Amino acid sequence: MKTLLLACAAALALACQAVPDARAHETGSEAEGETGIEGPADDYVYELAAPGTYSLPAIRPAANAWLVDETGADRELARLFEGRITLLAFIYTRCGDICPVATLRMADLQRLAARMPAVAETFQLVSLSFDPAYDTPARLADYARHMRADTGTAPPWTFLTARSADAIAPVLKAYDQPVARKPDGEDTTGPFSHLLRVFLIDRDGMIRNIYSADFLDPRLVLNDVRTLLAPVPGTPSQ
Repeated sequence: MKTLLLACAAALALACQAVPDARAHETGSEAEGETGIEGPADDYVYELAAPGTYSLPAIRPAANAWLVDETGADRELARLFEGRITLLAFIYTRCGDICPVATLRMADLQRLAARMPAVAETFQLVSLSFDPAYDTPARLADYARHMRADTGTAPPWTFLTARSADAIAPVLKAYDQPVARKPDGEDTTGPFSHLLRVFLIDRDGMIRNIYSADFLDPRLVLNDVRTLLAPVPGTPSQ
């Protein structure tokens, strides 16, 4: 499965220069940027501001929902968000387009965060499938095994799905996550068309940033997390 994900990600990276080489964490190619964060040697075209030199105003509360994790247990998003900064991504495992790249970026992020104890203790990743008919808990568990870091110091990464399409529909609406089933015969990269929207949620359950495909840079996300952990003067503490 991981070979397939890497192939899809590499193909997309070649097609779109804004998306970096998704194989960087496998090859071990790393570089240290001006912010001091070691990470994949990605050719992003912008400079990163230092953590704590900018603010991330609250956008809106993150919507709550009852979902199911990869073990089959019921999980409430509001409870899951409590006490941790969360990166929430909407994906589906049959995707042959942007989801593999996003998932590999999150895998890079989890490994980088594992090197920062203050971040790893207060940060988590959540991948939520909007394809519950196919992405059963068992299938997500297998997917997770291929993607999670194998170090005990890494922040947790939870994989969620829903009981049915009817159950996931209001969640997608609440997060303004567009998803549409493709017409028959147009599913060469998966049965759904969608935009990538990845949400940074603070420990109070407020959305503080929304990343598109072009800006899901592990270094940028880590800077944002560190900024939430050490707010700039004059902003409310978490």
